[in-house]
Amino acid sequence: MRVSQSLIPIIKENPAEASIVSHRLMLRAGMIRQHSAGIYSMLPLGLRVLNKVADIIRREMNAAGACELLMPTMQPIELWEESGRGGYGTETLKAVDRHERTMIYGPTHEEVITDLFRRHIKSYKSLPLNLYQIQWKFRDEIRPRFGLMRGREFLMKDAYTFAESEEQHQVQYDRMYATYFRIFRAMGLKVIPFKADTGLIGGDQSHEFQVVAETGESAIFYDRALEALTSADEIDVAAIRARYSAADEKHDPAICPVVHEDLVQARGIEVGHIFYFDDKYSAPMKALIKNRDGVDMPVKMGAHGIGVSRLLGAIVEAHHDEKGIVWPVSVAPFTLGLVNIRQGDASCDAWCDEIYARLNRANIDVLYHDTDERAGAKFATMELIGVPWQLIISPTHAADKMIEVKCRRTGAVEMMSLDAVVERFLVSSL
Repeated sequence: MRVSQSLIPIIKENPAEASIVSHRLMLRAGMIRQHSAGIYSMLPLGLRVLNKVADIIRREMNAAGACELLMPTMQPIELWEESGRGGYGTETLKAVDRHERTMIYGPTHEEVITDLFRRHIKSYKSLPLNLYQIQWKFRDEIRPRFGLMRGREFLMKDAYTFAESEEQHQVQYDRMYATYFRIFRAMGLKVIPFKADTGLIGGDQSHEFQVVAETGESAIFYDRALEALTSADEIDVAAIRARYSAADEKHDPAICPVVHEDLVQARGIEVGHIFYFDDKYSAPMKALIKNRDGVDMPVKMGAHGIGVSRLLGAIVEAHHDEKGIVWPVSVAPFTLGLVNIRQGDASCDAWCDEIYARLNRANIDVLYHDTDERAGAKFATMELIGVPWQLIISPTHAADKMIEVKCRRTGAVEMMSLDAVVERFLVSSL
């Protein structure tokens, strides 16, 4: 993508309305813009990151045996009345259609998925089942703030699991538990699981996942041994649980598990939550299956959410420096930033055009800063938006057919040929 042909409205000064790092940097980098409290447009750079985050989630959910679908944002209130949740609460946005029917802009989708299940699944032989979506939701937060970290409209991955027994569902629960570590690790995030309150979703088993970040909104305490366990190639759920001791009423289980020795204090940002709620929805909505004895019984259910748009803020909180965002390569809007420091120079322009065309043919993400801004301003923009590597072209580089490659995270610089750049970053992007 060429900067001259895109919408990247850079802000040089810190916006007054932004009180946390991620909100401030995403506004400055031209990734998001607010229209009203808690409601944002995703601009081109922000959307590219959002799509890469969603792609990682899809890849890992599919690998775990889940199946993607898409449910409507607007839901008939009758389903909510049938489940017993009614209007859900003051955070729910309602609308009345032309036929005087009350609809809910979905803050969550337990009722809709239960309705789908009961229409089509009748036997234990179709279980276990894991259905998920990545869909926009709306919750009318009383105090939306912190940009995408606490908005009213947000993108969420919500998965719903179905099983014939608690034992079968525990296998699914543990699979989602382990899958979440793989998802977050692929985005360059370190997360710690915590036993949590089930809240309005309900149920009797729940864990939330907190990203460790210096600027996190929650104070968290965890066993240092969990760092090694949660970063292992294969996640051993039993081993992680073994590090937690029996419940201690003196601690809030949502933020402070009771652990063995070597307690670590940190800050955290909640980015995921998994629930097991048995037949809370299937019983009142009569989502029944015939079990192995031929007896009708409510299906066992769980829900597993990840705040997709919220993750953008969490990643920035965990990966930034004094110059701007430092995106992990897996979610960066572009892998490479091509900087022509002498725009208008015939040799520089021709060499940059050749580099840009070659990288695009190789399907390597590249942002070409082809405007007539000063070189210093171009470098500042690339550092602010967090492109992992800069490809710097001067008249000397153009004459030698070479490229200066600078790493955003370390500042290390090396000279490379175009063939070497393609080979290196084609491999890195796989």
